[in-house]
Amino acid sequence: MIEAIEQGYRYFGCGGALGFDTLAAQTVLRLREIYPEIRLILVLPCRDQTRGWKQEDVAEYDRIMKPADKVTYTSEQYYSGCMHKRNRHLVDYSSLCICYLTEQSGGTSYTVNYAQSQGLKIINVAE
Repeated sequence: MIEAIEQGYRYFGCGGALGFDTLAAQTVLRLREIYPEIRLILVLPCRDQTRGWKQEDVAEYDRIMKPADKVTYTSEQYYSGCMHKRNRHLVDYSSLCICYLTEQSGGTSYTVNYAQSQGLKIINVAE
């Protein structure tokens, strides 16, 4: 992420999912202490995204949301395609994709392939 900041990227969109999205958001918030000009934009699939999550995961999600510079929901409620809609929104409003891709199938793979097709630079931190 520091590479992206040094290249002039200032806005970082994050999808709010457990795992890499959480780590990425936490990293942006920590880096904002050093680079106060960077912004965290949460692009969330629905308002009830955390239903069924463990309480400690919900608490961390809430902790990340408070200092976020902007929160956007791509749908009001969960439906079977809302994660896909969120992922496309992230790509459609980005010029860079920072990902953790280890498999060539699934939602992350689809999103990275879509990002490549849209001409985004890809930084895969799993490589």
